[in-house]
Formats: sequence, structure tokens, C-alpha cells
Amino acid sequence: MSNARATVLTRRGILAAGGALGLGAVLAACGDEDAKSGGSGSGTTAAESGPWSFKDDRGKTVKADKVPANIVAFVGVAAALYDYGIQAKGVFGPTTTKDGKADVQAGDMDVSKVTVLGNEWGQFNIEKYAALAPDVLISTMFDNVGTLWYVPEESTKKILAVGAPTVGISVYDRQMTEPLQRMLALAESLGADVSTDKVKQAKKRFEDAAARLRAAARAKPDIKVMAGSASQDLFYVSGTNLSIDLEYFKALGVNFVEPPESAKKQGGGWYESLSWENVDKYPADIIMMDDRTSAIQPADITQATWKKLPAVKAGQVIARTPEPILSYDKCAPLLENLAKAIETAKKVS
Repeated sequence: MSNARATVLTRRGILAAGGALGLGAVLAACGDEDAKSGGSGSGTTAAESGPWSFKDDRGKTVKADKVPANIVAFVGVAAALYDYGIQAKGVFGPTTTKDGKADVQAGDMDVSKVTVLGNEWGQFNIEKYAALAPDVLISTMFDNVGTLWYVPEESTKKILAVGAPTVGISVYDRQMTEPLQRMLALAESLGADVSTDKVKQAKKRFEDAAARLRAAARAKPDIKVMAGSASQDLFYVSGTNLSIDLEYFKALGVNFVEPPESAKKQGGGWYESLSWENVDKYPADIIMMDDRTSAIQPADITQATWKKLPAVKAGQVIARTPEPILSYDKCAPLLENLAKAIETAKKVS
């Protein structure tokens, strides 16, 4: 996990979810056909079949009389399902930017065709959620206790009271390949045809990209890579343990900067916080920077200490996606971009 993610985790208990009032009246209407037609987007054509069951990463088997049609999901999950042909009806989490365009975490989804229940941390409009008559709520999990990502803790009971079962896919302390397989299995259970040429080609591209990255890392073992993220006051250096992308890249042989565990305590074990004056603490040849809208992007970093870093001066800064969209189509380019960066990098540290 990068800085932004772990920072918001520490704020989870003090942020209030929007739209918690008036729930009773909305719940009373949930059984109406009008309520079922609320919101935008469409469900899967397989939703008429059934019964349906799926064992999630909490070890919980979720069951229903039919395959869920009205799917509500964290935006990154919805984006992954979309790549497999499954359309969510409602989403929560970073979906649109300030100018109304699709956030990077929305992937290829047409954000005008989904009901956005909350675009920022702590936002989850329960009235809109209930009006969608959801069949299931799906999110990722960034801890080992089953906390659903971007579902406000203070509103969880009211959200569960709507009646839809929940599914959690873990992205905590494992390599990228595992949640990719789990998301594929979830999509298939929801009616996706995972035997299409498109899916097969995307998986083959991912496998080829993994082989390329492994070869690049083997050819240039001295190239040091640092995973960073920028805020106004601090620069964050992520360790490889816990993050699904970095754990996988490390397993493929990439040589990462590794802050000591003692330095990552304040960041919940995910990262070390550095002042901008100390941004040069760790020598690096390539810097991977958090591409989420919650982080300051490299082009907008004005600190002189940043501009003096050898990797920055050499133009060896690339994007990192700390919350990958878990489809092979979206994850393959992440491996390809890092492989290319290592292949072309000069030793500058």
C-alpha cells in the first residue's frame, strides 16, 4: 500500500459517510419495481439464471437464488468486471475527476452509465444504494480482517441493512497473480464468458509481460527501483511486502529499495514517510510514482530536492498503479512498462 491508501486507513474512524439519513423510507421502497429500475447502467444477461454462489476471500460463501444483476462495487472492482463483460449498476470510490472525466481507477467504464454512490473516502450514499435494489456489494480488502475497501465503517450496519450480501477480494500481502485469478473466477460466476479469444489473449499478454520483466531484471540486476508517492508535505517510499504489484515484481527479480520495517511502522508496515529535504535518502535508478488522483503527479512536484534526484534528472520516472484494476487486460501493461524502463535504464545511483 502506498502513502495515500494507508493515510486514509488511519482516518477511517473519523470520516462520516454521506446520505445516512432517511434510510428507513428508502428501504421500505426497495421491494417496488420502481426502486429496482433506479440508477443507471445495466446488469448481466446471465442474471436470470441461478442459483448462484461464490466463496470470497473471507472464507464466506455468498449464495443467491439467481446470478446477481444489480451489482454495486468499488470502482476498481467494477472496472475489472467490465473488462470481462460484466456491467456494475452502482460504484463507489474514485470514479470521476474534478472536470467530470473518468478517474484512472475507472478503467474503460463509461462513468455516465453507473450510479456513483461516493467519489471520495468516507462518501457512500445509502439512499441511492438502497434505490438500486442491489443484489450484491463487492469490494477489495487491504487487511487480513475482512474490511471492505471504501465502505465506511461508521455506516457499515446501515449499508448491510439494505440486505445485499457482500463479497471481498483480498489484495493484501499476496502477489498480483492470485487476486487476478480470483477476480476472473468472480466474473465467471457472474456470467462472464472467460473462454473468449479476448480473455485468452489478455492472459497470454500478461504471461509474456511477466517473462519479459523477469528477463529484464535478470539482465540488469543492479538497476535499483524505488516505489514512491508524493503529497504536499511528505514523500512516501513503499516497501514491497503487502502490496500485490510490488510483491509480484520482486518475485520476478526486480531490485527494489526496501525501507527497514522500523521505518515503516508509522505507515502501518506499508511505507516510510520522508520529508522533502530527505527525499534523497535511498539511491534509485528508476522511480515508480503513484498514479492515483490522490497523489501529486511528478510533473507537478516543485521541490528542488526532487528535481535533483539522479533518476529524475535522467528522465527515469514512470507511473505506478498501487491499486491495479484486476483484469489481465489492465495488469499486462503494468509489467510491460516496468520491463521497458529497466531495459532502457542507465545506472545513475
